[in-house]
Amino acid sequence: MRYRIVLSYDGSAFCGWQIQNDAPSVQGCLQKALGTLLGGEVSVTGAGRTDTGVHAVRYVAHFDSDSANPGAEGFCYKLNAILPRSIAIHEVAPAPEDFHARFSATERTYRYFLHRKKDPFMEGRSYRCGYPLDVDAMNRAARLILGTHDFSCFEKTGGGNKTSICTVTRAGWESYRPDHAALLGYPAADGDYLVFTISADRFLRNMVRAVVGTLIEIGRGRHEPEWMLEVLQSGSRGRAGESVPPQGLFLCRVDYGRSGSGAGEAEI
Repeated sequence: MRYRIVLSYDGSAFCGWQIQNDAPSVQGCLQKALGTLLGGEVSVTGAGRTDTGVHAVRYVAHFDSDSANPGAEGFCYKLNAILPRSIAIHEVAPAPEDFHARFSATERTYRYFLHRKKDPFMEGRSYRCGYPLDVDAMNRAARLILGTHDFSCFEKTGGGNKTSICTVTRAGWESYRPDHAALLGYPAADGDYLVFTISADRFLRNMVRAVVGTLIEIGRGRHEPEWMLEVLQSGSRGRAGESVPPQGLFLCRVDYGRSGSGAGEAEI
């Protein structure tokens, strides 16, 4: 029987989602914990690969098991008790046999968090960027990547993807106020905290961090917003900006749509 798992994780201590030799991964930790509870090897398939140090909220995965235990009350509690504090299981539930955490997904959304001034409460969850930034210019440039394009200019060398074509449906920056500023009175001014949101049918390895780095170059005034089109058309990773650090990046939604093989709900 197939089961769907919904989980969140802090990626700081992991090499990413996917199992790698001689490095801790979220997938490896989860498979080991499930194997302990179910009494045998368990293979878990995730919605996609996240890079080293990248976080995820309500990430979706699936696994197959003949045991009745995964659907039983208290299974999540037991699984959370075995897993490290950096991984939290929200739900384990039966799924349609044709549900696939990766291939059934129709859209994914990432958010990248950036703060402008030193803030001890944002370390490990956001990137400190002290440069003056023209957010309007960054948003004008972000609108230029909407639609279907070849995003190979933002792909890490050796990504191994069969195609670099992606369709981006949302891309933009906005200001926000974190809880410690809104609720605890931490000193903060408008524009001190920014978040970039991007949604697409698929993402290439390192793509979001490279897009953000390129937008920051524009925000700093080093290029006009139209430069984004030149970068896209070049197909060269060397033309784009440097990748930003991973700690500010969160995979925050996986959408499975309302038709076909679904996860039981439209948005995860």
